[in-house]
Amino acid sequence: MAHVHLAVVYYSSTGTNYQLAQWAAEGGKLAGADVKLFKVPEFAPQSEIDANPDWKAHVEATKDVPTVSPDDIVAADAIIFSTPTRFGNIAAQMKQFLDSTGGIWFQGKIVNKVVSAMTSAQNPHGGQEATILALYTTMYHWGAIVVAPGYTNQSLFDAGGNPYGTSVTVDQQGKIVEDAKAAVIHQAKRVVTIASALKKGFQA
Repeated sequence: MAHVHLAVVYYSSTGTNYQLAQWAAEGGKLAGADVKLFKVPEFAPQSEIDANPDWKAHVEATKDVPTVSPDDIVAADAIIFSTPTRFGNIAAQMKQFLDSTGGIWFQGKIVNKVVSAMTSAQNPHGGQEATILALYTTMYHWGAIVVAPGYTNQSLFDAGGNPYGTSVTVDQQGKIVEDAKAAVIHQAKRVVTIASALKKGFQA
């Protein structure tokens, strides 16, 4: 297998997508990839963050996680994104970062990146599928290669059966309802496997 550089890029206000991202990083490492975990820049006012104890605690707990830049995307062979759903769409913080990739897009530096996505919401019909599909729209403009999990492993069914990417719901205590860890790990392994095969093919 060709060696793969995997970037796991997330936005999380209270920790759910950070957890998904950590599981994805674990899966990438199990598949033999060089994995880097990044958060997107936070632009919410500090007063708004301070008003929510869980949000404030999460920001403090993840202060040492590096913030992603367009150069980190260029350096990666594959990227897994994780974002909460916001009215059936991606979080504004994630959208702002994706919009900042116009320069590397214009230079053709993100063509053929292997990508996949995950998301969360507070209820099973909270827009998870729409959120992932919205994120993939940007990936099509990149010229990236979307690798969805489909129904390639039983763990996907145990996690709720979203073929576009692992998605979870969160209860009133902020805990993930589904048994999703295995699904995320499988999705990450699949991304690395496809990225490796693609990279090897281009090098042949």
